[in-house]
Amino acid sequence: MELAGEVTGNENKRWAKCKKCKHTMIIDLTEDVKATKVSLEGIENEECVTYSLQKSFEIGQSIYHQNWDDFGKVVGKEVLSNGQKSISVEFQKSGHKKLIESLT
Repeated sequence: MELAGEVTGNENKRWAKCKKCKHTMIIDLTEDVKATKVSLEGIENEECVTYSLQKSFEIGQSIYHQNWDDFGKVVGKEVLSNGQKSISVEFQKSGHKKLIESLT
């Protein structure tokens, strides 16, 4: 969702629009929006699993992506419309990325 505009007369409410379907709704910034920033500090010193298309990962797990020379944490998992699994990872250098998981 992306913020699309202010609601007249209420400073804590905003119009939000879905980037995919373009549906709009009013959200309350004090109740509906929670910042969930993952701490990436020092994860290069933790026990990290090297990313591979064939491996499965857990939310909160630290990973290392060799091609990008970057460390990150798994922050989400989903199954795509084609049935393929993916993980969302917050990396130190590359930011938020979606990667394929368990490719067989």
